[in-house]
Amino acid sequence: MTIELISGNPSAGGRTSQLARDLGAALAALLDDTPPSDVAELATLAPNLFGWGDPDVGALKARVLAADFVVLATPTYKAAMTGLLKSFLDQFNAGALVGQVVIPVFTAGSDAHSLAPDFTLRPVLQELGASMPTASLYVVSSVLDKPNEMAADFIDRERFRLLGAAHGLALAKG
Repeated sequence: MTIELISGNPSAGGRTSQLARDLGAALAALLDDTPPSDVAELATLAPNLFGWGDPDVGALKARVLAADFVVLATPTYKAAMTGLLKSFLDQFNAGALVGQVVIPVFTAGSDAHSLAPDFTLRPVLQELGASMPTASLYVVSSVLDKPNEMAADFIDRERFRLLGAAHGLALAKG
């Protein structure tokens, strides 16, 4: 199984990226697979995300389309995902993510927008055809000092859904 990690944080290398990295490692451990190499930082592609046909954006799209699992991590901005993540997702056609299992991950300053993943990101992913068998992971910054524990707890809590999704992917691929 391949796992792709995407961070929509406008500041590359932040705590949102670390949470994605730790979540990818915990997921790989559950699946008895190799952890992902690193997080794709959309901040590094920012100038290229607002047009069409950029080769670097195209390469990242290809990696996402080739992945079995995709962790989409974003800080919460104005009760929603960042514009960077939305602009990246706009690069995909409707139905393009059929065959990918996506885990939505939001970080935030408070619990005030805890429904943001379900009201802002999930509908977009549904339009793109992604499978989302787990709950979204929403983590407030006051507890984000131990992202590896947060990631491990989430993977443990969602393990049956994730293992079921992995089994379904394996069957679908023959």
